[in-house]
Order: sequence, then C-alpha cells, then structure tokens
Amino acid sequence: MIDALNATSSLSSPTTGMNNVSESRFVNTDRAAVNVTGDVDETGQSFTDYFAKVSTDAIQTIKQGESASIASIQGKQSVQSVVEAVMNAELTLQSAIAIRNKIVTAYQEVSRMAI
Repeated sequence: MIDALNATSSLSSPTTGMNNVSESRFVNTDRAAVNVTGDVDETGQSFTDYFAKVSTDAIQTIKQGESASIASIQGKQSVQSVVEAVMNAELTLQSAIAIRNKIVTAYQEVSRMAI
C-alpha cells in the first residue's frame, strides 16, 4: 500500500512546474530560507527542503505503523507497541489530509480572485 505512494513521489520533484520562478526571490545566496519578515532562517533550509523532509518522515511513520500491524499478526510484536505505532500513523495521515485540504482551499480561493 505504501509502496504505491512512493511510486507517485518519483513522478515529479517538489519544484516541478516552478522552473520559471526565480529562486532568488525565496532563497538568499547562502541557500538559507527567508521567512515572511525577510529574516534569514537559522537552519538554512528552504521551504522545499523542509516540505520534502516532512513528507519523507510522514511516509516513514505510516510504514512503521503498517509493519507493526503485520508483525502483530505474525505474533512478533506486543499489542501496546502496535497500538502506539498505528495511532502515530493515523495521526500522521490525518495531518497530511488536513494539510492537503488547506492547500486545496487556498488554491480555490486564488482561482476565484478577480484579475
């Protein structure tokens, strides 16, 4: 199930379709992220890098929940650890769905704006 999600992540990079956007508007020459106030983020990560890391972490959490449930069926893992892993995976999935819904809502708002 999770492998199907990983297959779609290879279809495009997080910056596909943004090749015409000048990256210098969002990232300074030191490759440090710039926040809304114009200050440089101390971590030096761009939004794309951060979002890619969060996505990878979410996929890993869901995979851990899936593998814990399989291990439970095989009798290799305790019920408590399985419940914890599955609950973490569920929380991660709910968060991802909430973020997706916010992105869709924002897109719909922008598409309704008068030019």
